[in-house]
Amino acid sequence: MRTPPASSLRHIRFQSPTRSPRGHHPGVFGLANALAREGRLSPDEYAVWRASNDWYDAHFPNPSAVDPTVYDPRVNPGAAAWFRPTATEALARVAPYLRILRAHGVPCVRLESSRPGRIVYADAYQVVAAAPPARRAPQGRT
Repeated sequence: MRTPPASSLRHIRFQSPTRSPRGHHPGVFGLANALAREGRLSPDEYAVWRASNDWYDAHFPNPSAVDPTVYDPRVNPGAAAWFRPTATEALARVAPYLRILRAHGVPCVRLESSRPGRIVYADAYQVVAAAPPARRAPQGRT
C-alpha cells in the first residue's frame, strides 16, 4: 500500500465549536478536564478520564514542558495542538473522551487541515500551530 504524499496528510484536532470567554476553542482534553474539575463525571467516567490522561501523560510529550511559551498568547496567538495524521494510537485513544463529552452534552467537533497554521512546536505525535499573523491594512501616506 502506498503512503499518500505528505502534502495530502491532514492534521487532526478535536475542539469546542464555540470560543471560550478567553477567546479560544478549547480542545478535547481541556473540555474533558473541565468536566472532571467541576466534579461532573460519574465514578466510572472519572476512572476512564483518569486512566486516559495518565496514558497521554506517560506516552505523549507535553509541549509546554519543552517550551513554556508555546501557548503564550502574546508569543503564539491562537496556538492549538493538532494530532499528526500518523499518530494512530494517540488518535484512537481520543474516543473515550468523546464518549464522555457526548454523555454530558458537550459539543466537540473534528477538524482536519494540511495547513493548521504557523508551526511553533512539533514532535512525533503532534504539532502546535499558532494563528497566522493578521494581515495589516496598508498604511496611507500622510
